[in-house]
Amino acid sequence: MLTKFETKSNRVKGLSFHPRRPWILASLHSGVIQLWDYRMGTLIDRFDEHDGPVRGVHFHKSQPLFVSGGDDYKIKVWNYKLRRCLFTLLGHLDYIRTVQFHQEYPWIVSASDDQTIRIWNWQSRTCISVLTGHNHYVMCASFHIKEDLVVSASLDQTVRIWDIGALRKKTVAPAEDILRLTQMNTDLFGGGDAVVKYVLEGHDRGVNWAAFHPTLPLIVSGADDRQVKLWRMNDTKAWEVDTLRGHVNNVSCVMFHARQDIIVSNSEDKSIRVWDMSKRTGVQTFRREHDRFWILAAHPDMNLLAAGHDSGMIVFKLERERPSYAVHGSTLYFVKERYLRTYDFDTGRDNPLISIRRTGSTGMNQGPRSMSYNPAENAVLICSDVDGGSYELYTIPKDTTGRSENTQEAKRGLGASAVFVARNRFAVLDRNHNQVVIKNLRNEVTKKVTLPFSTTDAVFYAGLGNLLCRSEDKVILFDVQQRNTLGELNTPFVKYVVWSSDMELVALISKHAIIIASKKLVHKCTVHETIRVKSGAWDDSGVFIYTTLNHIKYCLPNGDSGIIRTLEVPVYITKVKGTSVYSLDRDGKNRVIQIDTTEYMFKLALIQRKYDQVLQMIRGSQLCGQSIIAYLQQKGFPEVALHFVKDERTRFNLAVECGNIEVAVASAKEIDEKDYWYRLGVEALRQGNHEIVEYSYQKTKNFERLSFLYLITGNLEKLSKMLKIAEMRNDVMGRFHNALYLGDVQERVKILEESGHLPLAYVTAAVHGLTDVAERLAGELGENIPELPAESKSGLLLPPTPILRDNNWPLLLVSKGFFEGAFAADAGMPTDVDEEGPAGAWEEELVLPDVTDRQNGAVAHGDDEEPRGEDDEEAGWDMEDLDLPADVGVTDSSASTESAYFVAPTPGMPVSQIWVQRSSLAAEHAAAGAFDTAMRLLNRQLGISNFLPLKSAFLELHVASHTSLPALVSVPVVSVALERGWTESSSPNVRGLPALIYKMSTLEERLRQAYKLTTEGKFTEALKIFLSILQTIPLVVVESRKEVDEVKELLGIAKEYVLAVKIELKRKEEKDNPVRMAELAAYFTHCNLQTTHLKLSLQSAMTICFRLRNFNTAASFCRRLLELNLTPAASTKARQVLQACERTPRDELQLNYDPRNPFVVCGQTYTPIYRGSEDVSCPFCTSRFVPQVRGKICPVCDLATVGADASGLLCSPTQVR
Repeated sequence: MLTKFETKSNRVKGLSFHPRRPWILASLHSGVIQLWDYRMGTLIDRFDEHDGPVRGVHFHKSQPLFVSGGDDYKIKVWNYKLRRCLFTLLGHLDYIRTVQFHQEYPWIVSASDDQTIRIWNWQSRTCISVLTGHNHYVMCASFHIKEDLVVSASLDQTVRIWDIGALRKKTVAPAEDILRLTQMNTDLFGGGDAVVKYVLEGHDRGVNWAAFHPTLPLIVSGADDRQVKLWRMNDTKAWEVDTLRGHVNNVSCVMFHARQDIIVSNSEDKSIRVWDMSKRTGVQTFRREHDRFWILAAHPDMNLLAAGHDSGMIVFKLERERPSYAVHGSTLYFVKERYLRTYDFDTGRDNPLISIRRTGSTGMNQGPRSMSYNPAENAVLICSDVDGGSYELYTIPKDTTGRSENTQEAKRGLGASAVFVARNRFAVLDRNHNQVVIKNLRNEVTKKVTLPFSTTDAVFYAGLGNLLCRSEDKVILFDVQQRNTLGELNTPFVKYVVWSSDMELVALISKHAIIIASKKLVHKCTVHETIRVKSGAWDDSGVFIYTTLNHIKYCLPNGDSGIIRTLEVPVYITKVKGTSVYSLDRDGKNRVIQIDTTEYMFKLALIQRKYDQVLQMIRGSQLCGQSIIAYLQQKGFPEVALHFVKDERTRFNLAVECGNIEVAVASAKEIDEKDYWYRLGVEALRQGNHEIVEYSYQKTKNFERLSFLYLITGNLEKLSKMLKIAEMRNDVMGRFHNALYLGDVQERVKILEESGHLPLAYVTAAVHGLTDVAERLAGELGENIPELPAESKSGLLLPPTPILRDNNWPLLLVSKGFFEGAFAADAGMPTDVDEEGPAGAWEEELVLPDVTDRQNGAVAHGDDEEPRGEDDEEAGWDMEDLDLPADVGVTDSSASTESAYFVAPTPGMPVSQIWVQRSSLAAEHAAAGAFDTAMRLLNRQLGISNFLPLKSAFLELHVASHTSLPALVSVPVVSVALERGWTESSSPNVRGLPALIYKMSTLEERLRQAYKLTTEGKFTEALKIFLSILQTIPLVVVESRKEVDEVKELLGIAKEYVLAVKIELKRKEEKDNPVRMAELAAYFTHCNLQTTHLKLSLQSAMTICFRLRNFNTAASFCRRLLELNLTPAASTKARQVLQACERTPRDELQLNYDPRNPFVVCGQTYTPIYRGSEDVSCPFCTSRFVPQVRGKICPVCDLATVGADASGLLCSPTQVR
């Protein structure tokens, strides 16, 4: 069984495949009907109007309808496009078991527990016939696919065949006598339009299901007697043919397979069984652990089955339908209907070569699975699943022109995979011994090679002498001759391998992904698909063309992919040649599909920078669509995308993105909206094109910005006009600003006076030396004259005087890109842009290059310049090229922006951003100043959520990885990033990673200092250092795996000492509680400490317990002390204490301490957590705690959340490579 789709739900009682779409309906015991897309694996819709279980459901063949019947006695007809129930058919008096549409007529047949079968006309919404005769529940009823027959099965142990020919005749030409039957007679007696033709008796228990064969006069039934019976009928009678036994519980459903001579049944014994119809024997059995099966359904056209069980349903196939094939040059070798055939791609000729006759096997899936062709010896290896995996070697006769009826005796052998590896050698995988067996063409073993991985389950061709070995989640390139591994690549489970024609690239195809790699298994790219990938082939340009269940798609070398066309049915690509895709369908027929390669060839030319081809395609205008525009924008070619766009808003956005001001101006004129003029002004200002900025501000009437623009460009004439305009608009602030920009003091005084600000007017006049005006204003103010400050250092606020004014600011000289020049040449316009002089008076609109009348911003020549006539005989000035010496050069100091095309430079990426993109280490993110991403990394890797202790470390890392260089006066200092490992020979284009201040050597020095303080008993100071080590470790970066281990070891040491010192400090606080003091002294001895400190802790605990007369506990400490290397004095003292304790071996106080039961100490409560007890741990420092501490900040490291999920400490680039 090949499972294609599986759901988890309530018990599934009814199933129906859609005839054309990849949909399946599942009716549930909960009353819900689910509509699934089994190809995509998604739930499309759900319908839940039934009250109680829905036992039957069926799609209409052509209309967007389905019918359902349930335990609420209702039959409902639904429209899945409208997503609602259209109407309900009422008439049954008990549960409805099955419902089915007729293939041709507007009929529905239903079976019910009210012992009747009803036929309904869903167009007139009436019951047209009632079939009575069963005397128990009718479990199922269905129409014959072609004839006027209905079959029904009942718990009365019979199967009945009903003739509904009269009903059909009545529908086609209603007879008057039949129409006279009243509805009552029809309900009571069923009328004369449906009569019982045969009653099949033979089951010993109730019959649950019966079904017609689609073409033969056969019926199959399944019953509670655990038997499946096969029946045959003719025009006059029906009889039992055979009984199929094997199920061990009630048979729920049974049906004929539409394409093969098999019967499929399922049962409450939790199994699906497949039976050979001719041999009447079981072929295969599929079992579930806990779920009983209830229903089966078959797709009307495809080789798909579905089965419903207690906890959902499965859609499956019984056999693989993929044909096995191999391609060499222009010839395809494939197996079809027991024949090895060839197909010539050039001529389209299909030729059978030899007959392949296998020994008879009763199992399914015994067909060819893969094929390998040897052109040197004209030999073919065919692998199959027969006998658990075997191969057959055929040598093709060279003179084969037609079908050879003489079956060639193949050379056979066992092996999971077999491929040719040399001219006369092939390799066979022996999974049992984890080796590859090399054989010659006589099928004799020549060599055995052990594989490097014990889990290898398949081998693929990889060139002469090489194999690709599939092992769990990776693929290995293995050299059979040298017996060594050449390459390794982690991949999903690889199903097929496709090599390019030059063997430089390989495509590894898995269920939902394609991995492109080089011949040495260096990863190039990966493409993920949501539905199954079926096949693929390389085209001549190096693009991989592949198929999914419903699309032909492409994959470019850089990983970009897209859809070429949709498929009606799945096909298997054999070769791609130009615009033709050669493929095999599931019936083994060769098909040629025409495709449009323009899109992917355009993208490939862009990637390979073959701009001449790109230009040719653009000129051909074969491309359009939003996807191409988005792709060009994404890949950094907005100027190319501009060529495709007609929508002015999109053109404006693209023009701004690529810095093409002329097109942006033209589009802004067409759109003429304030927001677009504003954005145009921002872009022009960024480029320094202040004339366009002025034009934009004029269009938006942004007077404040215009005034400031005239100030910084020194245009005093227009500033004066702005002052008049502000006066006309009664804009007091605008007038004052313009007067300030102009340095017009009299105007400022006048404005202040008019506005009623006499004191300010007086101050302004007095300060600027306008004595006459000041005296007049003083007279008006009287006694309210403000006092002027007597500061001698003050200066007048006057605007700068413009020294030099030009038409435009100097613009960056950048040559035109390839595409701008080409497009300009196409339009027949000059490739240089001439700018006109400054604008005229304010009253007239600013005169600018008329970019709408001249394509791409070409500007007309001035009046004083004579146009050059191309066709004029005189041809103007006779200018001939001069032969000048090569060493003569001229520097043109007067070159201006008028002679070159300008493109805004692309801003570079800041070094800090490069650091963030290239690193997954929190310390490097902190050094780059990206504190937020550093915190996210620490949270994800170590569960850290309290970042306050790390604040200073973050700031130190950032400051230490940058330095500042002094620049010119009044220019800010330049910040320079410091890179670690930099040398004079380092490439300037390759940025290194940041220099970091925290190193292992520094932490080791701190550790030694903390050890010394612990020995001296200065526990508070020691705790601070140990804690600082613990809180610095997340921000340490090392270079080798060995150093990573050292960091982890240091983390363990620091954690143990922080916990131990905290226990000791807690003991010192508990002087009034002798029991708690003794417990803490005992716990201290179980921390993982240095031998020196362990001795001191044991001596302290021994002394405390001896004083408290806990002699048993004190004796245990004495014994542990004597196991250590003590000084003679300490050893003598310990023995004396031990002797004293052994005289009275008892404890006065009951302690929560059992030295014989292993434990760890809780970092919060300082109590023992004995082995086997429930606990939680800190994801960073691994300290252990009682469960109540979960979710709190770890008291040991004061950083991480106890019990949080984390991926682990990451402190070296070697951990992420």
